[in-house]
Amino acid sequence: MNKMNKSFKFSLAVIFVFTIILTGCSKDSGSNEKPNTSPAATNVNKGKDNEEEKGFVLGETPVDFTFYGHYDWYTMYPWGEDAATAWIKENKKVTVTSIPSGNNAEQKLSTMIASKSLPDVIWLERGSDVEKLREAGMLVPFDDWLDKYPNMKKWVGESTIDLLRSPDGKLYQFPNWYTTQPNGNSGYVVNKRIYEELGSPKLETFDDLYSYLKMVKEKYGSSVTPFDPGIERQGIELMVSGFANDFPKTYISQLAVPENDKLTSLFVNPVFREMMVFANKLFQEKLITHDALTQTEDQVKERMYSDRVAVFAASTPTEIAALADSLVKESNPNHPGYMMIWPLHKEGVDKNKVWPGDWASVGWNVSVITTNHKNPEHIFAFLDWYTGEEGQRTIFWGPEGLYWEGTNEEGGPLFNDRYFSESAKVAELMNTTNNFQWNGNTVFIDTRKAAIELTFPEEKRNWETRWQTEITWKTQFNASAFVNLHPFPDSDEGIIEQKIEDIYTESFSKALYAKNEEEVIKILDKAEADAQKAGYEKLLAFQTKIWQENLKLLSQ
Repeated sequence: MNKMNKSFKFSLAVIFVFTIILTGCSKDSGSNEKPNTSPAATNVNKGKDNEEEKGFVLGETPVDFTFYGHYDWYTMYPWGEDAATAWIKENKKVTVTSIPSGNNAEQKLSTMIASKSLPDVIWLERGSDVEKLREAGMLVPFDDWLDKYPNMKKWVGESTIDLLRSPDGKLYQFPNWYTTQPNGNSGYVVNKRIYEELGSPKLETFDDLYSYLKMVKEKYGSSVTPFDPGIERQGIELMVSGFANDFPKTYISQLAVPENDKLTSLFVNPVFREMMVFANKLFQEKLITHDALTQTEDQVKERMYSDRVAVFAASTPTEIAALADSLVKESNPNHPGYMMIWPLHKEGVDKNKVWPGDWASVGWNVSVITTNHKNPEHIFAFLDWYTGEEGQRTIFWGPEGLYWEGTNEEGGPLFNDRYFSESAKVAELMNTTNNFQWNGNTVFIDTRKAAIELTFPEEKRNWETRWQTEITWKTQFNASAFVNLHPFPDSDEGIIEQKIEDIYTESFSKALYAKNEEEVIKILDKAEADAQKAGYEKLLAFQTKIWQENLKLLSQ
């Protein structure tokens, strides 16, 4: 599962607040009160001792906690108003109260910290935000609970847990959509109607793509966009993976390319430069939409849904393409819909060594538990259950008895007649519960989902699952060694990284709009010179150190 990655950085005011709180935490909290030795207190202590030995039993005692998604775009649906969370609330006695970001996540979190009213759980990106909270003493480590509750160790795995540990050696993060096998959706989608009308030509290499896009432009003119790269340069950048064996798009994401035991400059790399020259050629010949760098997702959807795109490439094209496939078929029963193709490549490159997307064992983002809750272990017990088989079945497909009865040998749900007869309601439930998937178990969900789909008649199979199993999961790069490479924003390396990112963004735009190949190379030469002046080598040295440490952890 692949979601859009967004990052929010703390302001200097927040850092100041952290300092104040740290100072406050150093005060003496001792007490001269005598211990309570009443029978009632003794029973409570026995209950706590039992919990310490065997763990908290979810469902016996209510668990209430507040939850804050640290994203401008995130709004949690009301807990308990859908079938899945209503079942959890009733049967597991868990109630979650949302704290909205108000479309200004950074300011919201700053305010909560300053007022000492932290939420019990924060859902956010890995990295500097987590570490600043930890350094301020606001997070609870999970280490003492890993052996009490079985699912995190079982499904996340020791090596991934080690990648998630903080510099103090402790674990504070519960990962979301972590995995031990490939997942992801990056790749190329083709409009089958246009493809068949043009004679279904070979579409395997970049030479094939160039010829095909020219045919599209010649036949359909401005009524069809030959190549739509989605938003934020995604569909252009992923093309780099086809210009050499084992050169994943990951290297662009990190702005660093491995050479032997070091990470080196992206700007001077010949593979990256060749891709930029090709992209410039497509852009100059109006084969790529000319608002490629500024278009919104809504604009992409409108073209796809209205059958006006020949080739669509993006980091996660399947969600848009799946709905587009159903919409064009609904408006025209004879329309063959959309399909995905094997990732394109340069002539001579091994098609089985092309990686337009990537995956990492640590997954997408994380949940952290703050010191605000009086019983943080109870929250961990819930999250651990949530990421296990019963929790995942419930939040993904709804509770047992609604659309499924019993499970197969692999723990996947056995669907009943209502699952097929009430497909619209099933889709509505799944769209709602997607909002609650904070520690998704990729391996459990994807393998069960794929196995279930294969039992359905072809006309009932899910469009996304078909192409994930046939193409995208097979063509995503394992980027686990490249996690945690981003320095703190306010560190020397973090300041340098922001400068390099700005240089990359500016030079990419200029290179795409360049008049010819010679001008593209000059732009990239200048980007390299500017990057070196900004301290690129210092950043690369910092990233190399972490990369090498990750490699050692993953090899253990």
